[in-house]
Amino acid sequence: MKLARIATLSQKWSIYLVIGSQDCGNSVENMFRIVSDALQTGVGCVQWREKGLGSISDPIQRKKIAIRMKTLCHTYDAIFLINDDVTLACQIRADGVHVGHEDMPFAQVKQLVPPEMIIGISAGNLEEAHIAITYGADYLGVGPMYASKSKADAGGPIGPSGLTTIRKFVGGYPIVAIGGIGPEHVGCLRKSGADAVAVISAITQAPDTKKAVQEFMYHFHKKSRL
Repeated sequence: MKLARIATLSQKWSIYLVIGSQDCGNSVENMFRIVSDALQTGVGCVQWREKGLGSISDPIQRKKIAIRMKTLCHTYDAIFLINDDVTLACQIRADGVHVGHEDMPFAQVKQLVPPEMIIGISAGNLEEAHIAITYGADYLGVGPMYASKSKADAGGPIGPSGLTTIRKFVGGYPIVAIGGIGPEHVGCLRKSGADAVAVISAITQAPDTKKAVQEFMYHFHKKSRL
């Protein structure tokens, strides 16, 4: 089952969008417009991360948004993940969850989620990567690569060299690089060991969502052809 989930990830992702209403002018409709444009342009994985100043906390509204976003992602045959809120992810049968080391304990996550659900775990160093693998993560979110304004709780950048160190440690384990990534960084991060790149502000704050995604896709697949 795990191998099947990892195979699905490798087929779907390249550009992995992380988004919440706080990234979109605190507008739910603007968030959905961006997600829709991104999916139409080739994004294959969306993580809904509703955290930060002005983010939505009402559980009823959060559930409605999650169901709507899951439906939208599945319309484009894309993967839908929820950040941190494991209970909500299970309630709406999201494709998976992503948790950090300061979120719910990993052992508890494993107990709560069904076996078919994807589990992503953040890792900023070798110790965190080891813990994530030990607890059965399906992929690692490695970073931050560069300084990021989108995540106030992010640690200091580890850069491509930190990514390379973790890649050597985990072997062929799936890695998504995250943190301050622009299109110009994609080639270097691919060479350093990233299987996919997670993007927040470079897409959510772009004046033209589709053009921004196209630029990321170009650099990602350009590297693949080298």
